[in-house]
This record gives sequence, C-alpha cells and structure tokens, in this order.
Amino acid sequence: MFYSETGAWCPGLEVRPSDRRKWLKVFEACDEDKKGYLSREDFKVAVVMLFGYKPTKIEADSVMTSVKPNTSGIYLEDFINLMQKKKAVQLHHNEIRQIFTAFDMQYRGFLTLEDFRKAFRQVAPKLPERIVLEAFRPNIEGSYFETMEHSTKTRREM
Repeated sequence: MFYSETGAWCPGLEVRPSDRRKWLKVFEACDEDKKGYLSREDFKVAVVMLFGYKPTKIEADSVMTSVKPNTSGIYLEDFINLMQKKKAVQLHHNEIRQIFTAFDMQYRGFLTLEDFRKAFRQVAPKLPERIVLEAFRPNIEGSYFETMEHSTKTRREM
C-alpha cells in the first residue's frame, strides 16, 4: 500500500502484477530499437497505447525533464513509476466524474445550486445550508458546476 502526501491511502498507487506486465509489454513494443529507454516520441506512443490519448508537448516535456534530466529518455523503472502515477490520477478523475454524474440527474453536464443542495441533502442531511452555499460559492458567477465537456457553454445557452 502507498500513501499520498496527505497521508490518505491511494489504491491507484499499488502496482498490480498484471499492470506491470502490461506496462512492460508496451515499453518493449515502443522501444523498437531496443535502446533500453523510451524517447519522447516512444513515450507518446506508449501513452496512446495505454490511455488512449496523445500527450501534449507540455506534458511530454514535463515528463522528459522530470525523470532524469540529462538522460536520453525514460528507462523502464521510471516508466513504470510514471504509469503508476498516471493510472492513480485517471482513477481519481473517473471517480469524480462518476460522483458528478450521479448528481446530474437531468444529464445537463452541470449542477445548478438547487442540484447542489439536493446532492448535499442526500449525502449530508445535517450539514448547515450556509456550508453548502459556501461550497458552491467559488462557481457562483456561472451559478453552476460543470463538466469539462460543457465548460465552453455560456450561460445564455442554458
């Protein structure tokens, strides 16, 4: 088991043997020249294979400088550690999306203040109303919480 910086247990940080085998296979497949490391382009292909998206230049630059700045690429153990962290972030993101979706009863992609109140009444019925309003307040200018997919909608479109 691993613990996050806050001390909370993070189940996504456990490396299951099946994950390790999958990451090893992808590493080997992307290291076509058998150099023993992944170049920037190799890394991008590996992320596409594992997570289904191509990393941005910023993400690739960040990863390449974070592992071992003066090396030619990402070695296997660094790659395993990176994929382990990436999986944990993905699990956290998916959990947040599932919770949000459970309270977006109208499938609009956003929560109004009333939706937010109903959600809190279900999960924390004794929580004072002022706390709920304070939690909602950071987004009060748009008066709704929204998913990333709907963040480009304007209030006029609602």
